[in-house]
Amino acid sequence: MSWWGKLLGCGFGFMLGGPLGALFGAALGHQLDKGVNINFDERQGASADTSNELAQTAFFTATFSMLGYLAKADGRVSKEEIAYAERVMQNMSLSSEQRQAAIWLFNEGKKPSFHPDEILLQLKQQLGRRRNLMRVFIEIQVQAAFEDGVLHTAEEQVLLNSCRMLGISEMDYRAIVYMIQAMGGFEQQHGWQGQGRKQSKTAGSLQLADAYKILGVEKSATDSEVKKAYRRLLSQHHPDKLVSKGLPEEMMRIATEKTHQIKKAYELVKDNRSSLR
Repeated sequence: MSWWGKLLGCGFGFMLGGPLGALFGAALGHQLDKGVNINFDERQGASADTSNELAQTAFFTATFSMLGYLAKADGRVSKEEIAYAERVMQNMSLSSEQRQAAIWLFNEGKKPSFHPDEILLQLKQQLGRRRNLMRVFIEIQVQAAFEDGVLHTAEEQVLLNSCRMLGISEMDYRAIVYMIQAMGGFEQQHGWQGQGRKQSKTAGSLQLADAYKILGVEKSATDSEVKKAYRRLLSQHHPDKLVSKGLPEEMMRIATEKTHQIKKAYELVKDNRSSLR
């Protein structure tokens, strides 16, 4: 049974509490106990399964509410941003109840009363040392920001603050931005279903440059550095590893697509380096 089924089947026995728990409960039309300790990792006797189910609930709730907040950051919610949120839901193959909850969370994030710092602080506490999950969370948000073709100043401020709250450095944030930008062009050039943003690249002209950006290395990098970057990215986005750490199972397809893009980028770099063949 998935985290969602366990959550409902146990009569809300695995509740987060705090702002994330209140949001999640409201999304389902239930009132949760706000006094529950939000950091279950510190509780004696809390099982790994319980911890992961709480992390999955926190990730789901924070992802869709922050997508709504980010979409409204530049003053208007574009059709591309709405389409991206819907595409995330579609890729997750959400049930009718899950989809309604995700839509509610997205709309709640757009409200003036939404407090992103409280959500992000609890997300960080809940994920603990799951650094790769935090990275995936930021990647989803960055990709959403690019959907209308422009990374607005207000959107970038939201993303930078999200990174600060989660303990992600600005250098790592910039690397994520470069990777997401490159993946957008790489997807279109390879005929994949890419992001909604417009591209100005000539097909095929920057494929190799994009591949290096996806891997996060310069063209002058040694073979050893390229291999190291490739293996690190694969490890960070490995679907099974992410799910075992608390990524909702429904988001496995998103992680799988990322690993596919990373592998394609490495193959292109390898084809252009005889020493890597």
